[in-house]
Amino acid sequence: MKTDFYTYQAQTSPHPLAMEVSHATGSYIYNTDNKAFLDFVAGVSACTLGHKHPKIVAAIKTQLDKYLHVMVYGEYIQESAVALTKLLAEHLPESLQTTYLTNSGTEAVEGALKLARRATGRSEIISAHHAYHGNTMGSLSVMGYEDRKKAFRPLVPDVRFITYNKEADIQNITTKTAGVILETIQGGAGFIEPQNGYLAKVKKRCQEVGALLILDEIQPGIGRTGTLFAFEHYNCIPDILVTGKGLGGGMPIGAFTASHNLMQLLQNNPKLGHITTFGGHPVIAAAAHATLHEVLSSNLMEKTLEKEALIKKHLKHPLITEIRGRGLMLAALTPSAEITNQLVLKAQEAGLILFWLLFEPKAIRITPPLTISNEEIMKGCQIITTILDDIQTNQTL
Repeated sequence: MKTDFYTYQAQTSPHPLAMEVSHATGSYIYNTDNKAFLDFVAGVSACTLGHKHPKIVAAIKTQLDKYLHVMVYGEYIQESAVALTKLLAEHLPESLQTTYLTNSGTEAVEGALKLARRATGRSEIISAHHAYHGNTMGSLSVMGYEDRKKAFRPLVPDVRFITYNKEADIQNITTKTAGVILETIQGGAGFIEPQNGYLAKVKKRCQEVGALLILDEIQPGIGRTGTLFAFEHYNCIPDILVTGKGLGGGMPIGAFTASHNLMQLLQNNPKLGHITTFGGHPVIAAAAHATLHEVLSSNLMEKTLEKEALIKKHLKHPLITEIRGRGLMLAALTPSAEITNQLVLKAQEAGLILFWLLFEPKAIRITPPLTISNEEIMKGCQIITTILDDIQTNQTL
């Protein structure tokens, strides 16, 4: 299997972790030797309710017995997609009423950028340095990390960059700007939260010049920070909201949401202003609806903040210099990329799944399922601190 993996399946890095997966359930992934690995990553913030959650599986099986794909997006009325978009609207501000379902977060970003240009008649898009919004060409164009972009230039033109949390840069948003796209919490940069009312100040400037604010909640959304969406912490309602990852509960999905009037602009001039074959797929939508309903009807969001405190309590170590983020979107930083690499690799050997962040080499991703138990959290933290003890001892020697 491993030989076939390297031969026939395209790789994204020179050295993938290459675990051979047998099955997964709850907070654990099992390899083909039936070794259990406690999952502190949740498929990179995607498996909100852990692995093979019974309510998600039941929703998928129910939909499988009805129908699979029947028509391109937006033509037929399909219950699971309608139910999902309605449930979202019921738990969002009134100005975020209508949702376009896509296949992935990066596709949702593409749709949001198009909508901002269509709504304003302008072309300029402003993003942030060290931003990550996906890897398709439009999303790549608003990525704030040149090393990942230069091999694919030329990209979409008329994109400008500001520094996240730098208030002076807000004045770079002008009457030429169609949209400003920001991560509510910067992910790849190292889980950087907005400070001093930054997002509200950006929104105010957008309103002054007639630009639209797009908030990317692909990672922090769906309860991960203790509220359904992270913007609820920061007194800022976007004009366009982008989500994905955790909405699908382990199935591939993206979505962008705006007012009904804004979203209607994609219907005409031109018709089919944004179109997808498989967006809103009934099986995916059923899984997403089950995920969202469980997050909203349980105490998982409330418990997320308690679990954040538990992780911070049990991850005190001289080689952990800082823990950034909120809820179960956390990044633990070590003094060096070398220590972080050692920890991630040694943790897998010890039965704990950790991962890296895109642009901050010293950061360790800690984004477990929201369903992880306190006992599992303490077990994972113990593995981390034990490994760090060994690293520290070897450094001393």
